[in-house]
Amino acid sequence: MEQDAITAKLADLPDWERDEDSGGIVKRMEFPQFADAVAFVNRVATVADAHDHHPDIDIRYRRLKIVLVSHDVGGLSDRDFRMAKLIDGLAAEAADG
Repeated sequence: MEQDAITAKLADLPDWERDEDSGGIVKRMEFPQFADAVAFVNRVATVADAHDHHPDIDIRYRRLKIVLVSHDVGGLSDRDFRMAKLIDGLAAEAADG
């Protein structure tokens, strides 16, 4: 995917940024408690399985780092941006309680 397309798609995902280390996009989140972070990861896992597109997730106590990259194409694809929107929807649900 060309950089201009990535920049345009990231404009619709304000909580995501380019992750140069992985070649993907990354979202960082913090939760009130460890159990809340784990519960969120479980919700992401369910959606990821349903869409057959699985993020790299790093959990450190209450902090999450979620990275999306399409390893099969060696970079970003539309699937990553669709999954990012789904994850944002889960985050909005979690914030609403």
